[in-house]
Amino acid sequence: MSKHTQYTARQPDEKGVISYPADEHDTWRQLYARQAGNLPGRACQQYLDGLKALALPADRIPQLPEVDNILMAATGWKTAAVPALISFGKFFELLASKQFPVATFIRAKEEFDYLQEPDIFHEIFGHCPLLTNPAFARFSEVYGKLGLAASKEERVFLARLYWFTVEFGLVQAPGEALRIYGGGILSSPGETLYAMGDAPQRKPFDLLQVLRTPYRIDIMQPIYYVIDNIEFLDEIAGMDIMAAVREAQRLGLYAPLFEPKVKVG
Repeated sequence: MSKHTQYTARQPDEKGVISYPADEHDTWRQLYARQAGNLPGRACQQYLDGLKALALPADRIPQLPEVDNILMAATGWKTAAVPALISFGKFFELLASKQFPVATFIRAKEEFDYLQEPDIFHEIFGHCPLLTNPAFARFSEVYGKLGLAASKEERVFLARLYWFTVEFGLVQAPGEALRIYGGGILSSPGETLYAMGDAPQRKPFDLLQVLRTPYRIDIMQPIYYVIDNIEFLDEIAGMDIMAAVREAQRLGLYAPLFEPKVKVG
């Protein structure tokens, strides 16, 4: 497997405007067009409502203030431009203050289907639509505050909660069709189709199980956890999450459902 591309975030000018070259706008256009075809019948309605509210441009990378105007009016959130990767501490600090970190670069064409680092398409197209939803926005803020107060060891377990909800969560109300709400899926053309297919396992959300489930960032997920509705995120936020983290630490992780990552070179 070839080494993935190294990315550098683009910096805004004194007016907060980022100038992207034409080929990067074209990447956004292609990603947007493909997901616009993939998501109907697969994305949850709250996400689709948020996408409509944001009115993201289909032919160019949006400027962050455009997104902020809608988010602030809906839930009091805004974006925060960040480098490609930030520390756990900074990540939690931003979420706790109702700021969603957005890396201001877009993927290269050779990583069109799957990207390890979160790029601007992942953050804006994948996550920001649901930040217009009150339950999702509240959960994200509570999660940030918990992470800010957690120890380094506890944060490793907390990361799994975020991974299996905000990033790779699925939702299915009783008697209704399976839908996607996780931004890691919604921004990935490949994983959108994979997650709804027959290959992965899907289990009802259980906080302790989630906290004990290993994951890898560089593969399609072998397991997804399913909530009944987006409002269930409010219930999770009201649980004693840190007590569950300590119990997960005591019990340890489940055996992984994937092969160990092979180091090259």
